[in-house]
Amino acid sequence: MRVLVTSSRNTFALDLIRKLGSVGHTVFASDTYDGAVGNHSRFLAGHLVTPSPRFETDAFIAAVSDYVRAHDIDVILPTFEEVFYLAARVADLPDGVELYAGSFADLARLHDKASFQRLAQEAGVPIPETVVVTSPDELRAAIDSFPRYFARAAFSRGGVGLLTNTGPLAGKVPVEDCVPTPEQPWLVQPFVDGPMVCTYSVVVDGRVTAHTTYKAAEQWAHSTAIAFIAVDSTDTLRYTQQLVDTLDPGFTGQISFDFVDHGTEVTPDYKIIECNPRPTNGVILLEAEDVSRAIEGAVDQTVVAVPGTERQITLAVLADAFTEPLKHLPTTLHDLLHVRDVGAGWWDGAAMLWSPATLVHGAKISHGDRKEMLAALGDDIVWNGEPIEGMREADAAALESVHAGRV
Repeated sequence: MRVLVTSSRNTFALDLIRKLGSVGHTVFASDTYDGAVGNHSRFLAGHLVTPSPRFETDAFIAAVSDYVRAHDIDVILPTFEEVFYLAARVADLPDGVELYAGSFADLARLHDKASFQRLAQEAGVPIPETVVVTSPDELRAAIDSFPRYFARAAFSRGGVGLLTNTGPLAGKVPVEDCVPTPEQPWLVQPFVDGPMVCTYSVVVDGRVTAHTTYKAAEQWAHSTAIAFIAVDSTDTLRYTQQLVDTLDPGFTGQISFDFVDHGTEVTPDYKIIECNPRPTNGVILLEAEDVSRAIEGAVDQTVVAVPGTERQITLAVLADAFTEPLKHLPTTLHDLLHVRDVGAGWWDGAAMLWSPATLVHGAKISHGDRKEMLAALGDDIVWNGEPIEGMREADAAALESVHAGRV
């Protein structure tokens, strides 16, 4: 199989490149800047620098299409929100190439947090009480109705921009900075006690072929996970299949969910929070052969990560330790000695040496504002619900339907 992995800046994209390349697939990578870590893996046959899918959609599709033809690529494997631009323009991709993703309509339903909460209800998956607000006045009324609340934009990601009065992020975002609109609504929920539990799944023709459930042993700035431990998948695998069953029967792609577990260590009790219709770091907890077979659909039973498996992004763990040394350093020292780094055993260290290039890329987009850096790291590849340049009429209608079905 000849595969193009897009948005190769992410650690999980690099992990997919390594795993697919190590078992014999011919792997190429692309991103909007040359310094993306995945562009420099020794497991690559080549890499491409593309225009931004968000800001230069036509040029992005043209560049990817030309590369697919030039290198006889069989499968495009998106790893971030460029998946929406590719899915909306799938008819413009070369004949014969498979986009490893669901339809634009399904992806939009999953990604829009307001429409997703309705989908979860349809699927019978537990979800906290949810209020969708479309104005600042509605937002204030909603948060006043919950003694402890948790709110975020319908299009948000990576634990960035969370409005809450509870936990370590309480008060970090002023309510005055939050401006819901009908086009960009916000969700308000009661704050649910318990740890965040995340999942990653591969789905082929409506069947989950690989699945991981994991907790974030450590987080960068209380948002993005940088250390991971696999936990039991019994409940989350069932919920994931229920959600997939509400989509097109032929849905194929990668999908990830966030839950809060407000049960006990013996009896978990999950409530679903959101969906990322793309891979996340959960793929790191799976073995290379299993990932390859799952993507190809060549498994009789769902491959599940072994509970207790641990991995960490060592460079990020070290960086986070020095932001609050007294709080993080003891845990960091333990993890450095006992937890396996995501790059261990790959002999591919040159790729991660390009990590500073990603920070520089984010700094350019955020104009050097450190507090906006995390949000800016993917700003040129995200999708926030807008109509996409050149999208088909059917997909435009599907997008309108998603927006209309929020409330």
